[in-house]
Amino acid sequence: MSKSLLICSILSLATLISSQEQAGGDLTDLINQVFSTQRPNVSNPTRTSGDNNGGNTGTGGGVNLEPNLNPDTGNTGGGIPGTDQCTCVPYYLCNNGSVNTNGEGVLDIRINEGPCGDYIDICCDKERTTDNPILPTPNPDKKVGCGYRNPDGIAFRITGDKDDESQYGEFPWMVAVLREEVFQGSPEVLNVYQCGGALIHPRVVLTAAHCVSAKNKKFKIRAGEWDTQTKKELYPHQDRQVQRVISHKDYYAGALYNDIALLLLDTPVEIAENVNVICLPNQDANYDNSRCYASGWGKDVFGKEGKYQVIMKKIDLPIVPRDKCLDELRKTRLGKYFELHSSFVCAGGEKGRDTCKGDGGSPLVCPIPGQQERYVHVGIVAWGIGCGDSNTPGVYASVAKFRNWIDTQLGLLDIQERPYLYDN
Repeated sequence: MSKSLLICSILSLATLISSQEQAGGDLTDLINQVFSTQRPNVSNPTRTSGDNNGGNTGTGGGVNLEPNLNPDTGNTGGGIPGTDQCTCVPYYLCNNGSVNTNGEGVLDIRINEGPCGDYIDICCDKERTTDNPILPTPNPDKKVGCGYRNPDGIAFRITGDKDDESQYGEFPWMVAVLREEVFQGSPEVLNVYQCGGALIHPRVVLTAAHCVSAKNKKFKIRAGEWDTQTKKELYPHQDRQVQRVISHKDYYAGALYNDIALLLLDTPVEIAENVNVICLPNQDANYDNSRCYASGWGKDVFGKEGKYQVIMKKIDLPIVPRDKCLDELRKTRLGKYFELHSSFVCAGGEKGRDTCKGDGGSPLVCPIPGQQERYVHVGIVAWGIGCGDSNTPGVYASVAKFRNWIDTQLGLLDIQERPYLYDN
């Protein structure tokens, strides 16, 4: 399988560019693929879709920030034959030494054939089960502020990640943008995956204008999500309703110029171990040749064969200088007269490594020089020619071109706090 991390786009650049619009043909199938409650086959999570039982119907609003004390273990009581009468519980509810001294478990996401059938669950002796989660010991050296990546994850560290899966909580600023839909024959409001976004303030998400341009649609965001088909992670995700969409006044849908939007949330999210804001660059800052990360739940390959991801994926990509990007794009069907708009920045161009369908709005983040594991939001997934072709960079809205605009919009909203600031 291609190692493309493909993060969530709804893309259109006139008729010359491969349309990467959000899946609109079979929305029920998309719900099942991305936000189904059916567990995936974790031996190959990128190739698994759910059944036809519909999607997650969480209503959002208030959120319990305490660890999951009563997870849905799938165990009906009693012991498991042949396993000394153990019972299946999430690893953090078993005091059997499976948790490291720092409180973090090590889980192999390839394991799905044990008695519990879920990589988060372990078969625990009944006498060693506990109602109180075994929490990670707080790190006294943990940095406070925007943009800190958790490369080893939080609460547990996964092994067996063969398909570019991110660690749990690795990119705490990443959010899923959902739209609410009611389908014929169903009384429930379903959350349909729309695209990605990044938290820049507890009440503000940065995304692509093309993701949220649909009229008469209700959107919500989900922060702290990782594995879309389980609710057993130690820290819960947080849902918030989108109160207002603010797209750039010069956004041009035909060619995705100025493809940037802010989502104002009805209530702030709570900053937590798995939820934090990303830093923003200074106006017109340049990150050419930096090695950066994109993340999300987009397709693994372009076209009908591609599957939306279950576990959030990541891919490292180089920022491509503007003149080189333009040269490469003119070699495609865009032609020799194509001009790259000033609102764009390019990244990628390496075989099999690219953002793709379902990645629109997702962040491209680059390391801040001199600050360990701290990142700044450089690009917003916008459009591309195919996915993962050699010498064909993907195109992103340049956050640095809009930093002053973002500051201005927050001021107009009477939001004075700037948690995305950092010391150079």
